[in-house]
Amino acid sequence: MFEDIFRQRLTCVLQSSRTARSEEDGDSQWDAWGPWSECSRTCAGGASYSLRRCLSNRNCEGQNIRYRTCSSVDCPPEAGDFRAQQCSAHNDVKYQGQYYEWLPIYNDPDKPCALKCLAKDTALVVELAPKVLDGTRCYTETLHMCISGNCQVVGCDHQLRSSAKEDNCGVCSGNGSTCRLVRGQHKSQRSQNKLEDTVIAVPYGSRHVRIVLKGPDHLYLETKTLLGQKGENSLSSSGIFSIGNSSIEFQKFPEKEILRAKGPLGADFTVKIQYVGNTESIVQFFFYQPIIHQWRETDFYPCSVTCGGGYQLTSAECYDLRSGRVVSDQYCHYYPENIKPKPKLQECNMDPCPASDGYKQIIPFDHFHPLPRWDSSPWTACSSSCGGGSQLRTVSCVEEDINGQVNSVEEWKCMYIQKFPVVQPCNLFDCPKWLAQEWSPCTVTCGQGLRYRVVLCTDHRGLHAGGCNAQTKPHIKEECVVTVPCYKPKEKLPVEAKLPWFKQAQELEELLTVSEEPLFIPEPWSPCSKTCGSGEQTRKVKCQVLLSFSQSVEDLPDDECEGLKPQTEQACYTGPCSGETVEYNLEEADLLYTNLRDFDELYDWHYEGFTECSESCAGGVQEAIVVCLNKQTSEKVDESLCVIHRRPPQLLKVCNPGPCSPRWEFGKWSVCSSSCGVGLQTRDVFCAHLLSRESDETVILGDKNCPQPKPDNVQACNQFDCPPDWHAEEWPQCSQSCGGGVQIRQALCKQRMADGSFVDVAENLCLIPKPNVHRVCEGVDCPTEWLASDWLQCSTTCGEGSQRRDVICRKMGRDGIPMTLNNSNCSCLPRPPLLRPCSFPPCAKLNRKELKPPHRQGPHILAVRKVYVQLKKERKLQFATGGQAYLLPKTSVVIRCPVRRFRKSMIMWEKDGKQLSSSSHVTVTQFGYIKINHLKPVNIGTYTCVAGFVRDNFVIKIIGHNNKLIESSSSKQGAGIGNGISNEALRLKDDNLPGLRVNGSKAAKNQFFINHHDQYDAIILRLLEIKGWSRDSLDSRESQASTEKDFTSVEDASMESIIPLTFVIDQARLDEISKAIQQQTDDLKDVYATYVISQLVAEISKSKSDATKSKQKHGERHSDMSSVKPSFHKITTTGVSKLSSLEWSDSKEAIHLSKEAIKAPRILQKPNDKGLFLSADVIADVGHTILLTDWTNKLVLKCEAGGNPKPAISWTKNGQTLRYNHRIEILPNQALQILVPNESDVGIYTCTARSSVGSDSLSSKVAIAGKPVIRVSKHDLVNFNSTSVRVDVGSVVKARLRANITIICQANGIPEPSIIWTKELGPLGGNTQVFQNGDLSIINVTLVNQGLYSCHASNILGQVTATTRLLLQDLPRVSQQSKDLVRQFALTGSNVHAIFANVLGNKEVLSSGSSVLIGCPVKGHPKPSISWLHNGKRINTGLGQKYQILASQQILQILTITKGHGGDYSCIAQNEVGILTLQVTLEIAVVGPEDPTIGEQLIVSHHKKHTTGRPENSTIVFQNLSTSQSPLQSNYQWLIGEFMPCSAPCGNKGLQFPMLKCLRDNSIEVDKSHCKDKPQPDIHAVACNIRDCLPRWIVSSWSPCPQHCGGGTQRRLVSCQKVTAAGILLDLSPGFCAQSGKKPADSQTCNRQSCSEWSTSNWGQCTSHCVGLRLGVQRRHVFCQSQNGTKLPSHQCSNNTRPLSRQNCTSDLCTVQWRSSPWTPCTSSCGNYGFQSRRVECIHLQTDQQVREQFCSWKQRPMNWQRCNIIPCEKSECRDTTRYCEMVKRLKLCLLSQYKLRCCESCRNSSK
Repeated sequence: MFEDIFRQRLTCVLQSSRTARSEEDGDSQWDAWGPWSECSRTCAGGASYSLRRCLSNRNCEGQNIRYRTCSSVDCPPEAGDFRAQQCSAHNDVKYQGQYYEWLPIYNDPDKPCALKCLAKDTALVVELAPKVLDGTRCYTETLHMCISGNCQVVGCDHQLRSSAKEDNCGVCSGNGSTCRLVRGQHKSQRSQNKLEDTVIAVPYGSRHVRIVLKGPDHLYLETKTLLGQKGENSLSSSGIFSIGNSSIEFQKFPEKEILRAKGPLGADFTVKIQYVGNTESIVQFFFYQPIIHQWRETDFYPCSVTCGGGYQLTSAECYDLRSGRVVSDQYCHYYPENIKPKPKLQECNMDPCPASDGYKQIIPFDHFHPLPRWDSSPWTACSSSCGGGSQLRTVSCVEEDINGQVNSVEEWKCMYIQKFPVVQPCNLFDCPKWLAQEWSPCTVTCGQGLRYRVVLCTDHRGLHAGGCNAQTKPHIKEECVVTVPCYKPKEKLPVEAKLPWFKQAQELEELLTVSEEPLFIPEPWSPCSKTCGSGEQTRKVKCQVLLSFSQSVEDLPDDECEGLKPQTEQACYTGPCSGETVEYNLEEADLLYTNLRDFDELYDWHYEGFTECSESCAGGVQEAIVVCLNKQTSEKVDESLCVIHRRPPQLLKVCNPGPCSPRWEFGKWSVCSSSCGVGLQTRDVFCAHLLSRESDETVILGDKNCPQPKPDNVQACNQFDCPPDWHAEEWPQCSQSCGGGVQIRQALCKQRMADGSFVDVAENLCLIPKPNVHRVCEGVDCPTEWLASDWLQCSTTCGEGSQRRDVICRKMGRDGIPMTLNNSNCSCLPRPPLLRPCSFPPCAKLNRKELKPPHRQGPHILAVRKVYVQLKKERKLQFATGGQAYLLPKTSVVIRCPVRRFRKSMIMWEKDGKQLSSSSHVTVTQFGYIKINHLKPVNIGTYTCVAGFVRDNFVIKIIGHNNKLIESSSSKQGAGIGNGISNEALRLKDDNLPGLRVNGSKAAKNQFFINHHDQYDAIILRLLEIKGWSRDSLDSRESQASTEKDFTSVEDASMESIIPLTFVIDQARLDEISKAIQQQTDDLKDVYATYVISQLVAEISKSKSDATKSKQKHGERHSDMSSVKPSFHKITTTGVSKLSSLEWSDSKEAIHLSKEAIKAPRILQKPNDKGLFLSADVIADVGHTILLTDWTNKLVLKCEAGGNPKPAISWTKNGQTLRYNHRIEILPNQALQILVPNESDVGIYTCTARSSVGSDSLSSKVAIAGKPVIRVSKHDLVNFNSTSVRVDVGSVVKARLRANITIICQANGIPEPSIIWTKELGPLGGNTQVFQNGDLSIINVTLVNQGLYSCHASNILGQVTATTRLLLQDLPRVSQQSKDLVRQFALTGSNVHAIFANVLGNKEVLSSGSSVLIGCPVKGHPKPSISWLHNGKRINTGLGQKYQILASQQILQILTITKGHGGDYSCIAQNEVGILTLQVTLEIAVVGPEDPTIGEQLIVSHHKKHTTGRPENSTIVFQNLSTSQSPLQSNYQWLIGEFMPCSAPCGNKGLQFPMLKCLRDNSIEVDKSHCKDKPQPDIHAVACNIRDCLPRWIVSSWSPCPQHCGGGTQRRLVSCQKVTAAGILLDLSPGFCAQSGKKPADSQTCNRQSCSEWSTSNWGQCTSHCVGLRLGVQRRHVFCQSQNGTKLPSHQCSNNTRPLSRQNCTSDLCTVQWRSSPWTPCTSSCGNYGFQSRRVECIHLQTDQQVREQFCSWKQRPMNWQRCNIIPCEKSECRDTTRYCEMVKRLKLCLLSQYKLRCCESCRNSSK
């Protein structure tokens, strides 16, 4: 039955496998794809193809070729059109017997991929080829390309058959969020003087631009590039134009113009319209504008606290997408689409502080600990008493601590709430104004008379008040004329018919209103006591005050009011009595009206109406106007003619008392943030609702209550271009940390434009000197180091051998030159090994019988498979690898590695898979063993001895107190036996069987060391428990009082005298016990384990007793240490007999052993007989490294495992469960199969065999193989300056002699390639050295080292070679040993002088008529060319044979010296490296006939002495001809281009500097940022424009203004000057500068503002802003006004001392004090979490009522929160210790330990 089921399942598996394979039959018939071909184009997008072969005899399904795009970079502008290049290739081929110049035909709808061309200047169109080259665009407007004659779809991602498209913003697969649509129309607005108008500005980067003009006018374009270049373009005809780095298509029609640009625009365009016709035009525009500024949310700011619960916020910053930098917020406000994200708030650092009670963890933000908030100071006094002023206050972010103390914190903590305004308007009511009533009738019935009116001074409420400007008071009396003629000649003055009008005006002037300050308030006058003639009037005057809280008026005693009490009586006159005839004259008036003199005078004061209301709302004032009038003519006259003390009082009245509607209030603009470019100014803008100006009651409302839009609170300022300035980068790190180096930075001349951007400008525009961009680092010598050469070849070609190498001690000097030192200087450094083993396949021998097993040919470790248990403290124990030890702490341990056929000095040690090195605690000796001093838990682990390719382990574990094992930091806590062995106690762990082999990653390897060798733990711990050994008793009984000695020598003889108490058990015995236990049933395992381990304990005890007796009997024999045989384990050895099943069955009848043979799983590791797997179908056994290639079609990993029961096979990749699919599957034989493996399949594959008795695993590494690749340099290197040159292989290197050259050969490949260096036509040379990393170093190069060097990198897949040609040159230098010079000078006669030129210049005196040879002793490589100069002019040897050049131009011969030969002679030696100039001066003495011998007496040679005393040839100056230096290891380099514009148009200071260009691949100009790290070549300026300048006006600075107000005059000097070509400044008459324009002004007015002074109002009432007990603040208005009383801005009075506007005063409102309530009950009766609170109020001491806390702010607020009951709780009592437990229970927080502890009772009930 079982076989039937198995056969059925196998059939299903085979059927599913066939089905899966049938789907892939199409691909299985093909060979693997071949490599990709070269790209059909080098730029602008080409095509590459790959081929494959059909492996079947019949036709294969599918294509044998596939394509992909490549070279998708833009072509340089000079590359031209690809289709046009193909057409032009036929220009040299005759068509129908004639040559044509062919032009391309684009966008053919029928055959877009055919090469159709048009013959120039003809209509002939010919198809020159059926298909264009691969990679040619099908259409000009798309990326689709022609491949093999077919048009293939190409997406914007440059991928074939891709559907990706650009959005309107030009972003591939974008969503259109990076731009905005701008559309609209512009209608022309003509005027007589307006010739053009601006339509719209189209910014840089805009796309899909379409401008349509309808009308007779004309479009006009202005451009400005990012570099600041401006242009103007007037398009007159249709066509495609290149304007502003953009392609513009223009179409012109009658009455219509269309402008299109696909974009992106390469400049800022301004579209203008030029008016031509008389009719109006309409311009329609449409384009997508890039949004280059967007909001970007920042990360969270740092937490407000480090512990105990805090908060943190985010912010938003405006980010410039084009420049990649953060800019001002105003740029993001420009786009309505940009919505600034709101700040986010989150809690942080919620862990309790060390000294905290944890309160914040429960309720982090409650009533007792509020969030930070904005706090404000009281408002300052209003800047104006009326007419509108402003008040200021400070606003800060505060936080209340646990004691109620309020402290200021950083403002970002309050960003989650709106900040209070810092400025508000005040006293917005109108100032008191004059109010004039209607005029009275004329006082006469005929002729000329007078009329009167009442003029009142009223405040903003319309009430009679004071404070009006007396100078603006309207007159109350004026003349009037009645047209009826009079017949009374005696009248001299007008008859005043209605005297009460004047009395009414006087009465109204005296009316006062009740205020909150005590004032005398007069009542109206009573009627006159007489009805005619003279009488008396009376009135009451009371001292009254207005009570603000009850709005009632109370009478006070007169002494409560200040000032004089107004009069209560006055005379009155009601007119003449009946029958009286009155003639008015001056004399009669004095007698009749003694108390009314003002009626008798000619001039008097009059009210003349009221002024307009000062405010439109919230209570304004009107002021009565008082003027001085001529009573006869009613004309206004000067106020000095009226009696000043009779001037009527100021009258005010309130007007427009209704509240104002909400409106925007503004603060002052701040100072501009930048002096040029573009700066920002900010101001406070808030919505205010003014209720009353009198009480200054203003309410701040939300922005939505005021008219929209809200006024700007940010504006640009100083928006003009800054002057160019240098912008230097920070100095980077030195190129080398030691041994010399340089620092190079970039300094650019930039100009900050008015839009805030920076533009690179020409360096000559920066007027200040350029900062230094190159400096030498402060060099220090590098420390000494060992430098190892490459390993030599292995000593054998088969079997085991060794490799050697040499090491030298070297130090790099501070100048970068390496110095070889004595090896003693590196003695303190670890010396690299000089010898290492190497191995090859075993050597083949003819006689197979004599062949030995392969494992005996290599190293072999003599491992000892034992388990050691230490029961007593020992100072030192020694072991050998292969075992496992359970030791006591503080024991010193020596682990040796006995090995055969291997040097002990080359043994390496590892711990837990990591290389082990010596430290203060662990010593790795050169004799192959390690020593651990005083065991600690950190020493627990697996120690591995590595001898070549073999290794073995030794495991150390430490026994702690109570017979428990101490856990290491890297191990997991194991399950001990404890008080009894459970069913699982002695079970073998699946992953930790003795036969486990791991071949995986480093992490897997470390995990193996951590979990391995713990299958004996349970047995050893139970053994200690059954025996009853106690660690505590052993420590107390056997503790050593003396200090432990540290044994440091393995050969310490004293160790033999110690009788150890350490026992050894064979690992095989423990494996047998463990297996026997596992074979028992679950109910018998525990009993059986106790039995067998007890038997083992008995055997150990018996062996220990026998060993003790043997020691006592033979003690003297063993006292001789020399007779003791060396032992790896100085311990008592026990021979434990094997387990007897008979004894067990006799003692336990019910227990029986399992008869079946149980075998743990074991994976069979087979040797690799095939070497590396590089075939198409790779079939390999697990355990070996697998290399994949491009032609690998299938990979099969076999995993064969044995065991009983049969184990199950599973596979993992990189430690993770392997996921299977159609490519990756498990075969019926449990092998892993991967079809068409690729790079995604690379990794570590592990096969695991697992059963109920254990597991085994084995791994294989799968990698991609490939032949080596060498990194090569594409640029030649020319460096004649440096003495140390490093370059990648692959270039031509030109360097100076005696330099140090390093050629880098970096090769990569799998398997790792080997590197060999060769030199063409000869050996490498004695001064060359090949390093281990493949670099070739040539020290102190000579001409012998010149040649071609080749680096060969090879592995099993192939070999690659890269070459470098080394060319050496030498600077021209002085050499006195020239053979040509010596030979020529030896042939000279007695009358021939021989002279050598030198650097300093000799002075030679020669006689005329003689001959001289001047030598130029120079040498160099290549040999320098020499030219001769006489007095700076080149010597021509062809003129009259005066000179001859000899010895390869090294000798200048003058045959017959004449006086004309005197002067300076120079020889210039020049080669590619530099220039050397030598000089000599000849003085000629003429010999007369009277003294023919004078020539012989002349001094032939008189050498010039150097002033410093140096030798003549001690200094040589060279001119370096190398103008460029290729960068090392880069594809970019600098190139000197054309000259910049001249720095000056005239004069003598004009300079031209060559421009530097950055080239890529020595051909393509790219952005200069690519070359910023490359050294720049030296550039030299050239003089230019050296000519006279045109005359021009020169002005000096303005002189200081002589007046600070009222107007002054500034002057400056203006002169006409001219600069000559010699740099001389000439003063000319003004007529010479007439062509330069109008002469500038030499004077101007300044400080025209009016002079001003501070003025104050009366002190106001004592306010409620308390500063102490009963102390308030009193304020008054301080304002700036002109001398005539006109109010001015405050800054115009800034030069004067401002009076005080605030003082302290006594106020009952400030009779306040803090009052605290009793503390609430404590929230906890014990523990550390209890707290209590209380109410703290501000109380008025007189009324005992609560007032606002700001009245008590002058005194510190008492604490309203404190801890309580900080006492430990009793552990036995489970109760709630906080009143928040109900909330904790409801929120289900009882799972958290801190809440469960404080709410024990509630949480206990909730769990039920």
